[in-house]
Amino acid sequence: MNRIIGFILSLFEVREGDGVLLFWAKEILVALLILALFWVLSNLVVMILNKWGSRLTAFTSTDLDDRVLQRVIPYVSRLFTILGVYLAIRSLPLNEKLIMISSGILYIILVLIICHLIYHVIDELMKWYVASQQDSAGAVMSRQMMPVAEKIVSLFLMGTALMVVLKHFNYDIFSLVTALGIGSLAIGLAAKDTLAHMISGFTIMLDRPFRIGDRIQLVGGQIGDVVDIGLRSTKIKTLDNQLLIIPNSDLCNTMLTNQAFPDCRVKGSIKIGVAYGSDVEQVKALLVATAGEVEDVLVDPAPEAYFINFGDSALNMTLFFWIEEYSTLIAVTDALNSLIIKRFSEHAVEIPFPTRTVKMHKGTECHGQ
Repeated sequence: MNRIIGFILSLFEVREGDGVLLFWAKEILVALLILALFWVLSNLVVMILNKWGSRLTAFTSTDLDDRVLQRVIPYVSRLFTILGVYLAIRSLPLNEKLIMISSGILYIILVLIICHLIYHVIDELMKWYVASQQDSAGAVMSRQMMPVAEKIVSLFLMGTALMVVLKHFNYDIFSLVTALGIGSLAIGLAAKDTLAHMISGFTIMLDRPFRIGDRIQLVGGQIGDVVDIGLRSTKIKTLDNQLLIIPNSDLCNTMLTNQAFPDCRVKGSIKIGVAYGSDVEQVKALLVATAGEVEDVLVDPAPEAYFINFGDSALNMTLFFWIEEYSTLIAVTDALNSLIIKRFSEHAVEIPFPTRTVKMHKGTECHGQ
């Protein structure tokens, strides 16, 4: 190394007797050589990753490693470059305070680069997992939970980076952790309701009783489609185009029906009464045949008709049928009702209405006091 430095100094005609100048020239050259070495090393590593990394990832069936590699390469290059600058400055015989400030700034930059690198790797892993599990009901994390998970990872990495930096500058991190713990406790007591809604939001996202786009029926009878699952509340668009905003803690502690799970098929029913004296078997066969005429009614499971009970004025029948999409239930029910009236009229099946007979007896007198 001394021979190389001496040769470089001879090119600039620096004499050995020039003590101070020679000393600084050597130190600067050493720093420049360190910087150049790490710059070359940075480019060499990037070249290896681009050339050989892509060949290695070609043997895998997933594109996860390719995406991770492309997001990591820029940060690896920056990491080696900043590390070279850091070591170069540390090698210079500068004022101790100046070295401490400059190396401290570079150390913070190095920590930030490493945290960004880790974040991008974790982010790609989460995106790959959600994309591969989005159709699975047993997935631990849903697509709606991605923004929340990304924020949690960001906060965790920021906290870790802060503690590493403070530890580097010899600050007492335990007192900081204690202060943060006391502050968190005070915030938790002041906002316990909000925290309850947030914890319930995490529970909904993990348990996944419903997903965005599912149609659910609440215990109060309201029916609507889930349009958003937030940390504090869930938004449901009702069938009459109104938006219900329900706190997550209320949803976690109540019963609901998910009409879109396990699939979008739904069972409809039509209750109808026929006159006493009607042929029950004929009416049941007519109801089933009428349901088969409607295009959207599924053949499997097949429609079924049952004689339910004896009413005051009619024999009560119920027709059960299945359709492929729950959102078309009202339209299919309307088509079936219209067709049933038409077929009953053609086959002389009477649909009675309640009647009352009042008998008056002649010669009845009312006697009052």
